[in-house]
Amino acid sequence: MTPAHGSTVDGVLRRSARRTPARVAIDYRDRSWTYEELDAAVSRAASVLLDQGLAPGDRVGAYGHNSDAYLIAFLACSRAGLVHVPVNQNLTGDDLAYIVGQSGSSLVLADPELTDRLPDGVRTLPLRDADDSLLARQATAPAHDGPEPRGEDLVQLLYTSGTTALPKGAMMTHRALVHEYLSAITALDLSAGDRPVHSLPLYHSAQMHVFLLPYLAVGATNTILDAPDGDQLFDLIEAGRADSLFAPPTVWIALAGRPDFTTRDLDGLRKAYYGASIMPVPVLERLRARWPKLAFYNCFGQSEIGPLATVLAPDEHKGRMDSCGRTVLFVDARVVDEDGKDVPDGTPGEIVYRSPQLCEGYWDKPEETAEAFRDGWFRSGDLAVRDAHGYFTIVDRVKDVINSGGVLVASRQVEDALYTHEGVAEAAVIGLPDERWIEAVTAVVVPRGEVTEAELIDHARERLAHFKAPKRVVFVDELPRNASGKILKRELRDRLRDG
Repeated sequence: MTPAHGSTVDGVLRRSARRTPARVAIDYRDRSWTYEELDAAVSRAASVLLDQGLAPGDRVGAYGHNSDAYLIAFLACSRAGLVHVPVNQNLTGDDLAYIVGQSGSSLVLADPELTDRLPDGVRTLPLRDADDSLLARQATAPAHDGPEPRGEDLVQLLYTSGTTALPKGAMMTHRALVHEYLSAITALDLSAGDRPVHSLPLYHSAQMHVFLLPYLAVGATNTILDAPDGDQLFDLIEAGRADSLFAPPTVWIALAGRPDFTTRDLDGLRKAYYGASIMPVPVLERLRARWPKLAFYNCFGQSEIGPLATVLAPDEHKGRMDSCGRTVLFVDARVVDEDGKDVPDGTPGEIVYRSPQLCEGYWDKPEETAEAFRDGWFRSGDLAVRDAHGYFTIVDRVKDVINSGGVLVASRQVEDALYTHEGVAEAAVIGLPDERWIEAVTAVVVPRGEVTEAELIDHARERLAHFKAPKRVVFVDELPRNASGKILKRELRDRLRDG
């Protein structure tokens, strides 16, 4: 049997508990956990899970909102050798049944108010807010003292967002995630003295694996919120309880649009992390103008790589505001053509990765795995440009590039042009079938104030070649997004094609 070397997800917490047992690890609502208390709770919760008749390698679904119980459940699965399956708490019906069924989850840990959404016959155990919740049961359970999982064991199935097809479960090992934690710590300058607040869904890999777990690894005090509520965030910053925040562009846009954005004392915020979707350059410029001393980090990657792949550090923004930075510690990347051959710097191509952070493939999907992993490299599906200094700029998703009259148009370039108009709050550019153009460049816009279709088309034509400018502008109240803030362009295309 391979000896245990401690390269496990739960080992990250165990080491911090031994190093700083009395330091507060987690604040959630009116509860606080020191590192020693959190570590002990995880061991007891692991026993609770194994008492359900589960065996190492079994999959356990997690269907709940942000809470300390959600974190404890994930770490308990890790310690017990189980495979955690985080499920978007907004999923219902067939989408929910698909992930629970495709993963083969033997048990689903669920918030009580969500249990009725689960398919009939699924075994459940409440996460919290019930007499028999996981949090309550762990308080009296004995500590788990079974064998440690190994670094090469699976610890989580990270389901992709499903923006272009059915979600796929990326098989993450302990060792892959621990490598990713170290990459995040070094690239994002995470330290024990930071006061991070975690407000995005913990089921999502960015909040859990780029921030919460790495911050637990360095011994910081972490505040978990139910959601990215502006009042709570601003109160925490003003009170000196939060100086580090990660949010997608949508949340940063919402915070910057609040009436009290310029009147509250927010100078205590020191580190601002953005990612999960592309930040429009005009929006970033407005944020930097409001917070000239705030350190902005652009985080880019995808679930299959844990998910952090590249970072643009604060001192690297000047002159490359649209870049997603350079690769992190344990990631190697290239830009290639359709045949997998390197393209010259400055030439668009698909970005491919090789890394110990990568997943082992997709759960029970051998054909998709073979398609994604070719010649030892993972095909990301992202269209990127690399410069001579090693900086990458994401141009588009390969499947989102628009074929307009036989010429390829990157939707991001059109979106950035639209964002320079004061009447555009949010924009997404897609291609729709067109007899003349093959695909017509179409802008879907959430307006700010009064603005017309003709005005925006003229505005884009002043900044772009005419073939890149939108042929049509559709105004909507909001853009469809997943919980991480990523715009669901497939849903937009389906909706407008059918309409």
